[in-house]
Amino acid sequence: MAESIRLNPTKTFNPRIPFTNHTLPSIYSFKTKSKSKKFASISASVSSSQSQSQSQDQQRLSLDSLIGNSSRKDELFGSIRSSLPHCLSETNLHLTVPGLKSKTRGKVRDIYESGDYLVLVTTDRQSAFDRILASIPFKGQVLNETSLWWFEKTRHITSNAIISSPDKNVTIAKKCSVFPVEFVVRSYVTGSTDTSLWTVYNKGLVKNQKLPANILTPTTKAADHDVPVTPDEIVQRGLMTQADYDEASRKALSLFEYGQSVALEHGLILVDTKYEFGKADDGSVLLIDEVHTPDSSRYWIAHSYEERFHSSLEPENVDKEFLRLWFKDHCNPYEDEVLPDAPEDLVCELAWRYIFLYEKITNSKFEMPRMEEPIHDRISRNVARALSSLQ
Repeated sequence: MAESIRLNPTKTFNPRIPFTNHTLPSIYSFKTKSKSKKFASISASVSSSQSQSQSQDQQRLSLDSLIGNSSRKDELFGSIRSSLPHCLSETNLHLTVPGLKSKTRGKVRDIYESGDYLVLVTTDRQSAFDRILASIPFKGQVLNETSLWWFEKTRHITSNAIISSPDKNVTIAKKCSVFPVEFVVRSYVTGSTDTSLWTVYNKGLVKNQKLPANILTPTTKAADHDVPVTPDEIVQRGLMTQADYDEASRKALSLFEYGQSVALEHGLILVDTKYEFGKADDGSVLLIDEVHTPDSSRYWIAHSYEERFHSSLEPENVDKEFLRLWFKDHCNPYEDEVLPDAPEDLVCELAWRYIFLYEKITNSKFEMPRMEEPIHDRISRNVARALSSLQ
């Protein structure tokens, strides 16, 4: 398997260089539609409520054909709805597990130190626009188990920091020096956030068009949000050495190419994603954080993409993009101090899509957690047992 994965030359998108139409195939030489920077619509080309209804009906039909077994959705929806009050929105393992040091709260993960190891708890928090938007039932388990599946499947491309997974929501990883750079790889001109390719570069392009080649658009942190950064800046600012950047870039592009191949085998398009890397004590560059999850990636339905693109309709997505678009439609998520609550039906739909994506990609059935024991108690017990075995 390893011999079949090419380490492509790094293709990096420079936000300071004009991205012009002549670099794209002639099939994508349509006029760019105007768009509001403050509010986005789920289907920019749909104006009437009747057209919106027809578009939604088409999406449901296409999604149903991909799902194949609608009874599975019916089976899960009841559990999803009944679990809304029991989402894992916060953890405090440093208060319940002996030996765990202070907690670092990320957007989605709570991270604890234990000697040479990190305990990463994936919560049900839903983030976008550098904010927490909602809590999604079973989301943490889906993300954790999806990442673990991909970590195992991509060992032929890169080593990773994973030690074990003692709980459905928990991964224990070896400590490493984390590079302060996110390696964002893209294959389409799309997105709704301030750092998305469509937001940054929409002039002369058509939204959702396929790029002639996968490109790398690295970002780094500035205050509380991500900002684009060039490879030269990464090295000049001491964020990474040239050698480490080159290795991580090659790995990111190879991981993405492999992810695209696996996704397409299951009727999906891996549109874009982000990777994070760290450096181990022995100098090796390790894959960390998460891999190809619906949080870190965009996924579209493959068989309807071309028709919807040529009809100027938004692709059918199986990720959190529709939640992003709902918030952009109902507020300014970057500037409004208080955001509206996400509708319950929208939250349940997102939970279902995350589970569906996990089952579609891994070809395995999502195992609902037992609810007899409070989830925080279960996690504390499992983590304590795992850490004692590592001593």
